Amino acid sequence: MNYQNILTQQKQGIFSITINRPEKLNALNKATLAELHQALHQALADAQTGAILITGAGDKAFVAGADIKELAALQATEAKAFAKKIRTRCLT
Repeated sequence: MNYQNILTQQKQGIFSITINRPEKLNALNKATLAELHQALHQALADAQTGAILITGAGDKAFVAGADIKELAALQATEAKAFAKKIRTRCLT
């Protein structure tokens, strides 16, 4: 599967996911989180997956955290809904 912000690879039972936004220190925006969620489901559905490895591209940061510029543009109700969606996805 092709993604815009992450890279995936299945090799010898290890499903690797690389967050690939080094110019933004791999900050997590909505699109990246959606792709990460999808890739994790892909990894879990693959019978060959024995382990999942998550890394960040570049040499400065694994993940800087949330993409603050994207969050700052949200209205309060949008930000609350987004936070709820993240919590819900992390638990499913």
